[in-house]
Amino acid sequence: MEGWLCLIRFNRFGLQYSRKRYFILEDNCLKSFKSKPSSDNEEPLRSAIIDSCIRVMDNGRESYHRKVFFIFTLYNTSDHNDQLKLGASSSEEAARWICSLQDAAINPAKNFVACSKRRWQPFRLIVSKRTAHKKSVDWISASSMHVDAMTSDVIAPSPWKIFGCQNGLRLFKEAKERGFGERHWDGHPAIMAVGVVDGTSEAIFRTLMSLGPSRSEWDFCFNRGCVVEHLDGHTDIVHKQLYNEWLPWGMKRRDLLLRRYWRREDDGTYVILYHSVVHRKCPPQSGYVRAWLKSGGYVITPVKQGKESVVKHMLAIDWKFWKSYLRKASARSITIRMLERVAALRELFRAKAGNYSSEFSSGELTRDIGLSQSEKEDIKTEVQNHQELRKTEEDKMEDEPDRQLSGSSSLMGLNDAVDEFFDVPEPLDDNQSECDWPSDLSPELHYPEIYQPKVSSAAGFVKKLQNLAVQRKGYVDLQEVAWEDNVSCRYGATLPKDPNCTLPCSWTAADPSTFLIRGDNYLEDHQKVKAKGTLMQIVAADWLRSDQREDNLGGRPGGIVQKYAARGGPEFFFIVNIQVPGTTPYSLALYYMMKTPLEESPLLERFVNGDDAFRNSRFKLIPYISKGSWIVKQSVGKKSCLVGQALEVNYFRGKNYLELGIDVGSSTVARGVVSLVLGYLNNLVIEMAFLIQANTEEELPEFLLGTCRLSHLDTSKAVLVMD
Repeated sequence: MEGWLCLIRFNRFGLQYSRKRYFILEDNCLKSFKSKPSSDNEEPLRSAIIDSCIRVMDNGRESYHRKVFFIFTLYNTSDHNDQLKLGASSSEEAARWICSLQDAAINPAKNFVACSKRRWQPFRLIVSKRTAHKKSVDWISASSMHVDAMTSDVIAPSPWKIFGCQNGLRLFKEAKERGFGERHWDGHPAIMAVGVVDGTSEAIFRTLMSLGPSRSEWDFCFNRGCVVEHLDGHTDIVHKQLYNEWLPWGMKRRDLLLRRYWRREDDGTYVILYHSVVHRKCPPQSGYVRAWLKSGGYVITPVKQGKESVVKHMLAIDWKFWKSYLRKASARSITIRMLERVAALRELFRAKAGNYSSEFSSGELTRDIGLSQSEKEDIKTEVQNHQELRKTEEDKMEDEPDRQLSGSSSLMGLNDAVDEFFDVPEPLDDNQSECDWPSDLSPELHYPEIYQPKVSSAAGFVKKLQNLAVQRKGYVDLQEVAWEDNVSCRYGATLPKDPNCTLPCSWTAADPSTFLIRGDNYLEDHQKVKAKGTLMQIVAADWLRSDQREDNLGGRPGGIVQKYAARGGPEFFFIVNIQVPGTTPYSLALYYMMKTPLEESPLLERFVNGDDAFRNSRFKLIPYISKGSWIVKQSVGKKSCLVGQALEVNYFRGKNYLELGIDVGSSTVARGVVSLVLGYLNNLVIEMAFLIQANTEEELPEFLLGTCRLSHLDTSKAVLVMD
């Protein structure tokens, strides 16, 4: 793997800047060059070994100097300060690099020492000519150990039923399940339009994400739009004002304030999800009625070797009619009319011969809100001064000998320890700042979660610029609720069992035949089969809250694991502890038990007694939302994933147990999904299956370690962990 990337650094003044470098990944060695090497003997500026200690984080879209990059970060799991931040010009390019780097970490070359047996050396190594000519890693076989193609690993009936065809689009309606607290969906059913567009999934993704003037070429509903707040590389708050020409006569103009989340799947599928929120910086606008999008978005799936894409556009929206008798029929027709944008998108790409792609601008990711013209001029002056300082410093660093950079210095000293990428703000053009919101607004921000942005005065903002630092706004993942603090915690008994699946906030085992796993002949036919059973049985579950992350629950006195350990029996526990960060951290712990010796299951024994690198490359989760809204089902998906390659997992080995502490907050993609899921948690039925991936003929067929079914979890019923 090789190509141009943008290397993100910090200079001695604390200003972030970028350098374009040519990177080559070969023999688990990542090498950096100032220009494309003319020969194989050319020495790199810097190089680093990519082994099982290295993790790659997808940071999503970020703007830098009015250009949008897709950022990913390499960091050492034993020292998070030792990291390397890189930016690609497209999401596809970033995805290829992430996949290649992850494969290199999973499959270290034999002549490199595993990180578990040596002290980590930071990104400053000089690769000798002899090392540079080692035999390349077999990336074809390496990729087979990564994630399978993007297909469903769950057998589930489709909730969609076709009811018509219009403008070349198939129209579907969703049969909503009636459950706990879902009555508000009854009057606004979800409708989906499906069509084929002659364009790549990435080009369509960029077109749909753009809020600039190019959107008027296909979106007949769209008048103006802007990003109110950029939360992270995968999530932001956007405001859209709609035209009224396409609405029925006499109907007022509508606008939407949406939380937008996106991600890319391994097969090139893009998922863009929306739902309405309330934000203090964007109150209802004069002359507009604010519609309420309960659930919506796009799924863009490549077909025909990526030359075409199937686009699914779904909406469940309350148009806020004031006359009740108009609601059902009018809302349905208006929603269908809005879904016809897929046909307009199809015709645009057909006219452009599939080559249409709108470019992002930095104004679509960040903008100034609530600042007067004089304050904007002050900020402009400050930024220009900072840019002059940065340019001077960068020129000095460019004049330094390359050998000095690659010898004693380290990228660890030039990169920020914070695992995010932020721009030095620049003044926006007047045409990019399409709407300025007043700053003295109501502080409430909710649905389904509460955001509490840190809104400072213009003077305070300028002061931050003078300090040459930009601070990112955090947002609250969970709503604060009233707790009963006098509940005692008995580990393994805080979440009740309900085999009938009728009791809210309860658990039971899920049907194993719902999940697909690798069969005996998977290496030949790549076909998966229904699971017939599980190796272990789920015996207990915990739903906990605390003021800190709770690790090693299996080793806590008084719990179910230590109870069996005291008896000295043959029982062995496998504990999956899913840790949800936030203002109040939560833990969902699932306890699986087996009585047969580990030796009878060689792959499991190797996993339990192996090192963390092996565990991270094998532990898989298959998620499934069996009951819930479309937006949650789409955000979670039904595809197995290697948890250790996407999230940080801490392993705790005890006498009679192995516990996996899965830190959901270690990934921006996972944080976005969990933040969305938590807002709908009371209305969901979540099913999961866990297994160890089999890669060789001797390890096949795969087997499920265990399953679970969680019914309508409630954050208010999580049990407080007392110190």
